[in-house]
Amino acid sequence: MKTGDGRFGYEATGDAALPPLVFLHGIGGAARAWRGQIEAFSDRYRAIAWDMPGYGGSASLAAVSIAALADALRDFLRQVGATKPVLVGHSIGGMIVQQLLADSPEIAGAVVLAQTSPAFGKPDGDWQKSFIDARLGPLDRGETMVSLAPTLVKELVGDEPDAGGMVLARDCMAAVPEATYRATMLALLGFDQRHALKNIAVPTLVLSGSKDNNAPAPMMAKMATYIPGATYVELEGVGHLANLERPGGFNAALDQFLRAHVAATRVTAR
Repeated sequence: MKTGDGRFGYEATGDAALPPLVFLHGIGGAARAWRGQIEAFSDRYRAIAWDMPGYGGSASLAAVSIAALADALRDFLRQVGATKPVLVGHSIGGMIVQQLLADSPEIAGAVVLAQTSPAFGKPDGDWQKSFIDARLGPLDRGETMVSLAPTLVKELVGDEPDAGGMVLARDCMAAVPEATYRATMLALLGFDQRHALKNIAVPTLVLSGSKDNNAPAPMMAKMATYIPGATYVELEGVGHLANLERPGGFNAALDQFLRAHVAATRVTAR
């Protein structure tokens, strides 16, 4: 599907009158990475997954930053009529959610921060530079997203990931335009919303994977302590792609959170 102005591509299921549940993918993802979730929740929600700018059917931004992506998300939510949505942000998608909440605290009804971080650190930090170099270096040496996708996905996942999910993960990664991958990766540099965690005033699920090396579980557990009333869930044996590695476990954690904290789900569950 496309928004009216053609800027954003997205996938959606569920009646338009149902409460909106919006999924935001990571750097190697796409809207279609969430099909196992938008189908599972379409009986109770208008379940929507966007293609982040530069991905899939969405137009690129002139300059990519977390702030610019948050502004784009605000525009997207307005165009699809998602008022007070539940926002589910994975990895950089979770960073975008944090940025949006810092700028517009009342925009969401609840949020899920899945395998993400409140900060990436200094642009000139040694760890940050090594992280970026490790991911962009192969492209500099002539590799392509298609050739890199199997290795990149393998390095991200944990124990015994779902076979179908891994096919989808590799397909999404391979389809990311190189320019988009580079620009979005560089947008991580300098991101820091640690100071804003205490101001998140909506029900929040912080979800980690015990085998996630990109957003380590201990870091996420600590992050949850700074968010008032946050619920923390750690999925055992899961790497960085929880919704694709263990779709059943991810969906169960999300469902439990929604039933406990979102009125629309509690009502329809009776």
